[in-house]
Amino acid sequence: MVTTFDVSVHHFQADDGTMLAWHEMGEGRPLVLIHGYFSNANTNWIRYGHAALLADAGYRVIMPDLRAHGESGKPHEAEAYPPDVLAADGFALLRHLGLTDYDLAGYSLGGRTVTRMLVQGAKPRRAVLCGMGYDGIIDTAGRGTYFRNVLTNLGSFDRGTSEWMTEAFLKTTKGDPQALLLILETFVDTAPEQLAAIDLPVLVVTGEDDDDNGSGEALAQAIPGARFLAIPGNHMSAVTKSELGQAIRDFLAA
Repeated sequence: MVTTFDVSVHHFQADDGTMLAWHEMGEGRPLVLIHGYFSNANTNWIRYGHAALLADAGYRVIMPDLRAHGESGKPHEAEAYPPDVLAADGFALLRHLGLTDYDLAGYSLGGRTVTRMLVQGAKPRRAVLCGMGYDGIIDTAGRGTYFRNVLTNLGSFDRGTSEWMTEAFLKTTKGDPQALLLILETFVDTAPEQLAAIDLPVLVVTGEDDDDNGSGEALAQAIPGARFLAIPGNHMSAVTKSELGQAIRDFLAA
């Protein structure tokens, strides 16, 4: 039985002065978990028990709310969204907390953010890229076009379509469409040779029915020594499965 843990919420200033939030649970080895687009730390990591599972395994689980998400600042000025600002915010959090020996994982946009941090010199002991495939790393415009269509045509989609379900998810997380639209301008492609230069243990985890960002197996093949693991679900449902937290826990403990 997993122990019940309290969650604390904290704030710090990003390099440009934007106030950003992070949620924390447990004690022990630091593990930074970065959530996906339209989501937040609570929805991605806390609600379905992943954070508690990892805290129970002896981790200090640190879960930022990305800029424009959750309890973090949601500026509407374009200058607050330069290319790669989410990776920059990740480095700012590491500096703020004084973390030098830690593990790093992310889901979907969080997985892409982790990748951008790795190619810019982040050195966690281990990294886990969840809900992300090869195409979503090397060609970010493709997925960006889908979300731009959703955010600029809210209320127009037929019930049951992918776009309708994405908009429904946006409503559940009380997302700010204007700020989230600006996040799309921050996406930066990662070149195959940059993936090939990553030199640390990496696990890629995707739902067995998740092809939203291309092949997770292909992403693992592009990173030397990386492992791939499929878990139940698609891009939206895999995050609700206990197998996600278990996969992260087991890989970090190996």
